[in-house]
Amino acid sequence: MAHTYLLFDFGTDEEKAQLARHKLEGWKQAFRLDKKLQYKLERGEEEAKPDSEQVQKAAEPPKAEKHKPKTKSKAKQAKAEASEEAPRVNGKVNLLVRLYFSGHEKLTEQRWLDRIPSEEPFKEASPRVVRQGEPQFDEVVQQFDSLG
Repeated sequence: MAHTYLLFDFGTDEEKAQLARHKLEGWKQAFRLDKKLQYKLERGEEEAKPDSEQVQKAAEPPKAEKHKPKTKSKAKQAKAEASEEAPRVNGKVNLLVRLYFSGHEKLTEQRWLDRIPSEEPFKEASPRVVRQGEPQFDEVVQQFDSLG
């Protein structure tokens, strides 16, 4: 069985990466591709910054607990602001997709290789296909396995 990897670079757009992940999950379930289509998200190093900001925002609502009627609304607003800002602040997001079809499923594999990069959230993510035997293949395999 040959592996083929599709690499997508979403830049800092976490929302599109999650939309792509959701679409892949839907295909996996609809077409019963459990072992044949696997994916992993890789996030950049700037991921630590949003955590520190969220910690600061989480520390603010307890100060506002003096006024009990307003506490719930302020807490909800703080959570909503934190959830809205988190996708914008994250670093670079990459999506790695592994297709794992057997030798007699070449046509099915080719259809998925054509379909996935042509769909909406994947088009703008500069798709790149790495097949077994290409020079970068070993690097991509190590990257995929390290994301565990």
